[in-house]
Amino acid sequence: MTKYFKELVNFLNNNEFIVKATIVKTIGSSPRNEDTEMFISDLDSFGTIGGGQLEYLVINHSRKMLIENVKKDILKIPLGPEIGQCCGGNVEVSLVIMSKKTKSLTLNSFNENYKTLPHVYVMGSGHVGRALALQLQHLPVKCILIDSRSHELAKCDADVEKRLSAIPEIDIKSSPAGSAYIILSHDHALDFILTAAALERNDANYVGMIGSKTKKTKFKRWYQSNYDNTSIEDLTCPIGSERNHDKRPSVIASFVTAEVIDLLTSNINLSKKYDLNLRMVVG
Repeated sequence: MTKYFKELVNFLNNNEFIVKATIVKTIGSSPRNEDTEMFISDLDSFGTIGGGQLEYLVINHSRKMLIENVKKDILKIPLGPEIGQCCGGNVEVSLVIMSKKTKSLTLNSFNENYKTLPHVYVMGSGHVGRALALQLQHLPVKCILIDSRSHELAKCDADVEKRLSAIPEIDIKSSPAGSAYIILSHDHALDFILTAAALERNDANYVGMIGSKTKKTKFKRWYQSNYDNTSIEDLTCPIGSERNHDKRPSVIASFVTAEVIDLLTSNINLSKKYDLNLRMVVG
């Protein structure tokens, strides 16, 4: 379970009375899409429907509902000068005080949707691999950090799955279709083997190998000499931004994370199921 989902579970379990706010209709420009949700208690809130005056009004109205025990309501809010915003559109927000049954259904739905999260395999728990895990833990993916070195895995503080694997190419071969693979092990020869295993699947949403254009050229020659499938069209190498020359692990990880999420969003329409705040569509 990602860090976000654990925090959501804690929020729902630790607050007896909560209003679920859902954008049910948008007209024109709006800061969030329809079906975006947030949860509001008397003293706290979780998630976001767009921030600013829109969210301020919704939170205040929700807390008034909690005080007056108003079970449900609808707010129609113009996003213009009337409330100090300039989006120019209109949103309709459904507000419902959650019952125990609704909380249970919400958690069940989140758990079911969690199982469908795309997998991102970070093949190597070195400096960049650990930096990637720290960022991916906050995103709507299931991140699996894999390494054959237990001492390197132990250095990772991210709330992701950490898997000690003596033969990591087996992990790639047994992974679900549509996964993403970021290959950055401690050994170039292993990088080649893992990249080949990912390409051979023919169903990956992303295959990226850390390195340079020279490394990619060497990999291509090696791949064409050893495998029937000689196309490396689906390989991203170098990974991240070629324009930025900052080699700090956290900076590299930022660009690679953006690259992976962009492709996942484009290829499997991740944004329809999850938003950037990891809101999941629940029933």
